[in-house]
Amino acid sequence: MPRVSMVEFLIQKGYLKKEQADEAIKVSQQTNASLEKTIVQLGFCGEREVLQAKAQEAGLGFADLDRMTIESSALNVVPERIVKNHNAIPVRKDGQTLWIAMANPSNLAAIDDFRIASGCRVVPVLAVPGAIDDAIRKNYGGGTVVQAEKETASKPVANSNFAQIMAEAGVKQGKDADELLGDGREDDAAGADAAPIIKLASAIIQQAISDRASDIHIEPGVRAIRVRYRIDGVLMEAMTVPKNLMAPLISRYKIMADMNIAERRIPQDGRIEVKSGNKEIDLRVSSIPTPFGEKIVMRILDKTSVMIGLEKIGFTEENQLRIEELVSQPNGMFLCTGPTGSGKTTTQYSVLNKLNTVGVNIITAEDPIEYQLNGIAQVQMNRKAGLTFATALRAYLRQDPDIIMVGEMRDLETAEIAIEASLTGHLVLSTLHTNDAPSATLRMIDMGVEPYLISATVIGVLAQRLGRRIDSENKEPYEVPQIDLRRFGFNVTNPDELVTLYRGIPAEYNRMTGYRGRTGFHELMVMNAEIAELVVRRAPLNDIKEAAKAGGMRELREDGLYKVLQGITTPEEVMRVVFTAGF
Repeated sequence: MPRVSMVEFLIQKGYLKKEQADEAIKVSQQTNASLEKTIVQLGFCGEREVLQAKAQEAGLGFADLDRMTIESSALNVVPERIVKNHNAIPVRKDGQTLWIAMANPSNLAAIDDFRIASGCRVVPVLAVPGAIDDAIRKNYGGGTVVQAEKETASKPVANSNFAQIMAEAGVKQGKDADELLGDGREDDAAGADAAPIIKLASAIIQQAISDRASDIHIEPGVRAIRVRYRIDGVLMEAMTVPKNLMAPLISRYKIMADMNIAERRIPQDGRIEVKSGNKEIDLRVSSIPTPFGEKIVMRILDKTSVMIGLEKIGFTEENQLRIEELVSQPNGMFLCTGPTGSGKTTTQYSVLNKLNTVGVNIITAEDPIEYQLNGIAQVQMNRKAGLTFATALRAYLRQDPDIIMVGEMRDLETAEIAIEASLTGHLVLSTLHTNDAPSATLRMIDMGVEPYLISATVIGVLAQRLGRRIDSENKEPYEVPQIDLRRFGFNVTNPDELVTLYRGIPAEYNRMTGYRGRTGFHELMVMNAEIAELVVRRAPLNDIKEAAKAGGMRELREDGLYKVLQGITTPEEVMRVVFTAGF
């Protein structure tokens, strides 16, 4: 988004009228006072709005300390004396990047001190001076960070989101667990009459949905409970809850998920259904025992998600056309590979959504069913009842299917039946856990599948990862030498020639990251005669990879480079999700 002057920004946002701007400029010239100070003194705008406009004009992020969450992981990497000496406070830490809220972001001495003390790359952001003072006083007081953490069992940390949620829930410190939990079976819709811990548990979920989180982590510690949300694939600290609320909060979630609250020694799984606005949300709940209590992780699944669709996953036009061509075949096996959380299942659903017509019979075997699609027979696996992928597939072959989706090929028995289905005139979709597309053939051989069956049935393999997108509404260009992109496969013609890339500008609504949303990095291997012959001969992985590249496969890093050059993501994000040792 092109930068505009401070006054123009305030007018565009509706904070300032044109006639007020003209008057402020006139007064500023007469008094020799700064324009931003004059606007505030005349009462036309608040200090917060003026500094937000000033940050935008300078290409800086703005930290609204009265509304945003300050992460304890950021506070812990910088000594208190540096924070108080420079009157600047760390607000967020993501990997080796530390964001510092400052009244004067051009203070290079302060930036150097924070960088040396933390060992991180420091990104300064502008904040209201009074809010910085308040944040330092609340988070440090007269003691140290360690002392403040020791006190979290008796009082909540100074965290705006936490304080707001606790206040809305009506939770008061010092209450015992029974009083906080009530009878544990009150309805969430009970409103003001519900027990405070019920409202707190619900508020944490609703906040996660509002923040577009995919997972909620409730993590007991020595002195407090840490709540983290996974947003755009990265875990971010949301709040810290006092230790005395651990037992009632964990019990509340286990009750909601229909889990055994008396059993704390073994892992358990459950499911919660909630409503957020007019959306129905499913939460897959998992608990495991830890030395400090049970850890709860909830995966958020939007039943009415509109994300499903090949055009929304980030495929290049070439890859999308090739996939559509592959899945239009009447038989064969199309596989998606990648680690957990790389979007494999979403891609398979997108393919099913495209193939779902009145003229075809589609059956799925899933564990669990993540999205519900009309017109498709989706079957939930149930190992306790003996319904596994293998037994389901045997039954499906008697159901006159055209297309079968298997959630995951985990063993030889499932793989052999899936191959049998593809050999007898069915299109089979499934997923595997491998690092890249060519490795899928070796993984199946390792499972015990005969190579000639793989070459006869597999029509294509798609490897993918998910990376964060640059905030398209708030980004800026910058230049790097061609040589810096060599590792991505960039064709370097002149090492010193500059290439224009883009990066997001940290802002409050993108959590000071410059990213918003995710896109896919893809590697599509289409089976051809040369690759099939190599598979049958049990050729090394490198030979199969070279044959696939000769056949038009673009590697994950190359697809990442394409999206970097298109201004969709950054080199750092491609490095984070794609690169492994050996590149």
